Amino acid sequence: MSTLFGAKKFFAAAITFLLACAIYSSGQADGRYTPRQIEALSERVGKTFWAALAGNRKLSVLSAPKANASTFDAPPYEAFEITELVGQKTDYPFYKIKFESGKEGFINPDNFLEELNVTILTVDPKADEKRKAAAAAEEDKKRAEWIQSQPWPQAVKNAAMKKQVLSGMSTGEVKKILGNPARINKIKGPQNISEEQWFYADGNVLVFQNNLLNRVERKNK
Repeated sequence: MSTLFGAKKFFAAAITFLLACAIYSSGQADGRYTPRQIEALSERVGKTFWAALAGNRKLSVLSAPKANASTFDAPPYEAFEITELVGQKTDYPFYKIKFESGKEGFINPDNFLEELNVTILTVDPKADEKRKAAAAAEEDKKRAEWIQSQPWPQAVKNAAMKKQVLSGMSTGEVKKILGNPARINKIKGPQNISEEQWFYADGNVLVFQNNLLNRVERKNK
């Protein structure tokens, strides 16, 4: 008896599930949304996303809020904001979006969900690259400010701005101008002269004697 009761209960649950699917499908067959679904879609308004590449596939954007409107490809890696959910009163909504460039377009919510995490990303795919570029720009700014604050002739400052060093500069000054070397070789010279060879990524080798720049051995071109 308990087995029969369990079978009936399972059958009833299955029927309920199938009916729910049928109701949802019939409600979406003509592209219409329920008020609750419209409310859920509206939660994305004001949020920022990023267009991405998926192989050779780009995000396709409508030029107007209608299914048969012309389309254009979103610029890869450009951010866009969902500014509005248009067409709510007609139950045929579209996301209105605005790119960083100022260009506007429209995306069907169903297409948006299909493209999410494919050609639409929730985080900036170039965030690390931008952070590194910003950090490098900040370092260049500090370097320029330091060079201009030195009591050097303007010609020396101009050379330093171009990452050119001169004999007689200290290890600290060279490091401020060129940054840290890739590696350093320390050599004991005659008559208590300490010598260091600084190797840079561009192939140049700077030779210091007693912490002062003696010469630059430039790479062969």
